[in-house]
Parts: sequence; structure tokens; C-alpha cells
Amino acid sequence: MRTGLIYAVIAYTIWGLLPLYWKWFENMPASEILSHRIVWSFVVVIGIVAIKKRWKELKMTLTVKETVLPLVFSSLLITANWLIFIWAVNNEQAVETSIGYYLTPLFNVVIAILFLREKPTGGQWLAIALAGTGVLLIAIDYGRLPWISISLALTFGLYGLVKKKVKIDAAIGLVTETMIVMPIAIIYWGYMRIAELDTAWSLPLPSILLLLLSGVATATPLLLFANAARRLPLSMLGFVQYIGPTLTLIISVFIFKEVVSPVMLVSLTLIWTALVVYAVSSIRAAKAQRFVEVK
Repeated sequence: MRTGLIYAVIAYTIWGLLPLYWKWFENMPASEILSHRIVWSFVVVIGIVAIKKRWKELKMTLTVKETVLPLVFSSLLITANWLIFIWAVNNEQAVETSIGYYLTPLFNVVIAILFLREKPTGGQWLAIALAGTGVLLIAIDYGRLPWISISLALTFGLYGLVKKKVKIDAAIGLVTETMIVMPIAIIYWGYMRIAELDTAWSLPLPSILLLLLSGVATATPLLLFANAARRLPLSMLGFVQYIGPTLTLIISVFIFKEVVSPVMLVSLTLIWTALVVYAVSSIRAAKAQRFVEVK
């Protein structure tokens, strides 16, 4: 369990610090950054597959229709999630990204109700109501729906649902997902080159090298998380996951100097309260379930 906890803390710490990484390329279009993230992520994970000689497992994944079709959907979801996140960070909306990942566990409850026919506890309903109130206050403060937060929570929540339905190794899954969208990234590279709109290769050498490492920055936390998930109880993993959005929120306010209005603070307080209520309710439900099983 200790090893799993270390893996989880490192994974969520990396995710929480990633805004600092993407901010380095704020003068690049988000779509161009995304295309590099896809390509270099594929290079990293296909390298891992090659080193571990897992070609048969990859081939089996690619030839089973029941596996490939959900992975096409999950690849589109995670690609959209990456694009929204990168765009938001580089357009001074990092606070809203942190809210999105705070909301993700609560969106997961809604998704479980809609798609898995799970029945939430009274505490979980209360958590959803508190978070919904927080989102409504943000909408009133902005004068619009906080679409970044909602989109991030929705895409990552649905991505998790697909991954739950299709149990597959993290490295094989990421290879397949990046392989599916990589042709689009390559075509986009060609278009940008022909139109003389590409900016990546005109960056200073240190920035180019840093961009090439975007695959490492993407694959490392995903693989660490996969290993952590196998070793830790879901309740413990649920607590650790708040490291990511908390770090992002701190970076947004104290480094990026984004403004957090009084209404936003009230909204965040409601969302944090919702998360505490959700966590306590989930732990009680898990204990009750174990008690029933023992009896």
C-alpha cells in the first residue's frame, strides 16, 4: 500500500504542476501544443511497449472490435480534455481548470446514476446539490456557464467510465488512444507547415527540447496512477486526487496572478464542502457494505 500511495502522490503532484509546463508555450496555439502532446506521448508509450515486448498484447487489443470501439471514444474524450486544459491555462483560466477537477468526483456520481444505475446515498445527493449551487454562483458571477470546468469534469468523467467498462493496461490503452488520433495530429502538422503557421520548430532549442518531453509529462503520471490504482483502496485514492487541483489553484493565484472574486471564493467553499460531504458519505457507505458482506 505504501508504494501505491507514493505512486499516487507523485502522479497527482505532476498533474497539479502541469500548468507551469504548458504555460511555457503560451505563445503557441493550443491546438499545436496538443498535436505535439499526442505524437510524443505515442513515441514514449510505444517505446515502453517495445522494451517490454508486449506486441502480442497490443495486437490483440487492436483486433478485438469490442475493445477498439470504446477506445476510439475514450481517445476523443481525452484529446478534448487535453485541448481544453491547455487552452484554459494559456488563456488565464487556470482557476477554472482546478474547479473542473474538483467537480470530477461529483460528476462521476451523476454518471454512475445515469449509466451504471447506481443509487447514491443521501450524503452524495447533498454533495451534488452543494456543488451544483457552487457552479450556479460561478455562472452568475461570470455571466455565463463555467464551460471550462464543466467540460473538463464531463470529458474526464466519461473517460473514466469508458476505462471502467474496458479493463486494459495503462500503457497499452494510451498507445491505442494516441495511435487513433495521431494521424489527425500529423495531418495538422502538414497543414501548419504548408500554411507557414507552425511555431514549434522556430522556438529556441531549450523550448523545443521541452516540447519533445511533453510525451513524458503526459505518460508518466498516467502510468503511475495506473499502478497506484491497483494497490490502493478507492477511498484513499479519492483523497489523494485533490492534490492536483489544489496545486493548480495555488499556482493560478500566486504565480499566474489570476483574480479570484469573493463570489468565486464562496463557490469554492461550497465545492470543497461538497467534497468533504461526498468523502464522508462514501466512506460510511463502504463500511456499511463491508459490514453486510461480513454478516
